[in-house]
Amino acid sequence: MPIPAPNLYPPFNILRLSHVILGVRDLAASRAFYVDTLGLQVTDEDAGHIFLRAMEERGHHCMVLVKSEDPDVRALAFKVFDEAELDKAHDWFAAQGLPVAWVERAYQGRTLRTQDCFGMPIEFYFQMDRLPPIHQKYALYKGVKPLRIDHFNCFASDVDRAVDFYNQIGFRVTEYTEDEDTGRLWAAWTHRKGGVHDIAFTSGTGPRLHHTAFWVPTPLNIIDLCDLMATTGYVANIERGPGRHGISNAFFLYILDPDGHRIEIYCSDYQTVDPDLEPIKWDLKDPQRQTLWGAPAPRSWFENGACFAGVTPVQSDMKATPIIAP
Repeated sequence: MPIPAPNLYPPFNILRLSHVILGVRDLAASRAFYVDTLGLQVTDEDAGHIFLRAMEERGHHCMVLVKSEDPDVRALAFKVFDEAELDKAHDWFAAQGLPVAWVERAYQGRTLRTQDCFGMPIEFYFQMDRLPPIHQKYALYKGVKPLRIDHFNCFASDVDRAVDFYNQIGFRVTEYTEDEDTGRLWAAWTHRKGGVHDIAFTSGTGPRLHHTAFWVPTPLNIIDLCDLMATTGYVANIERGPGRHGISNAFFLYILDPDGHRIEIYCSDYQTVDPDLEPIKWDLKDPQRQTLWGAPAPRSWFENGACFAGVTPVQSDMKATPIIAP
């Protein structure tokens, strides 16, 4: 399917991704990973929740950890331009026959909960409590020194369908991988905020969350994190990298939290602000799309993902096979 033309006048205005809500079994173990090792900052916590933000963020949280019997994903959340956009979003999703509900969320104003074309739970809000800036409080910088949440990547059973749906609400494709034999999309990167992506989609059993990514200052911070994890009991949690992607040109590291939620540590991609920027096409058989240096990803990277609570994933029918490390 051809990449759709950018929808520059969507039915409502999404500014950017905002935060992820993850179910975790052991809050103490998750706190040790996200706070003591990665360096995210705790903004509130109780017996059932931990709220976290990164160093440059002024909003109350970019990640919410919820104590759960099963590790899962409760929602991916996005910020809209103003309060009126929430009502427009409500009406648009309702018109598509998708469930809509106004829900209460701590430290947020009015919040719309709905789902995408695959049943993946997504939430929209405008107002979140603001916190004092901490980006110049250098004594707080720990671990990999995470500056901000950058993107989500999700498995989708039909990437063409995902691109079409998210294009309707204004997400623009920056790069994509196409199977030359069928003309179908294997993966696509889409954005709102002017980076390479706010949300990407990879062919596979879905919907499932492949990873949540955090932007860090430099590749050296990623190297430091590898040393830290290798000497503090987390060496087995390093899944892939460090390396440089062909797609996005970003320097990366993929790690797993104590529940198996995949986190990407990420820097050095490029701006995509121009609305008429042409998407970059990659051949599925080109190993440099995965890693510019040519090293293929491990099988786990293509197969493992986190399920959304209450959503049954569907297997993709694509037959194309990516390049996988032996």
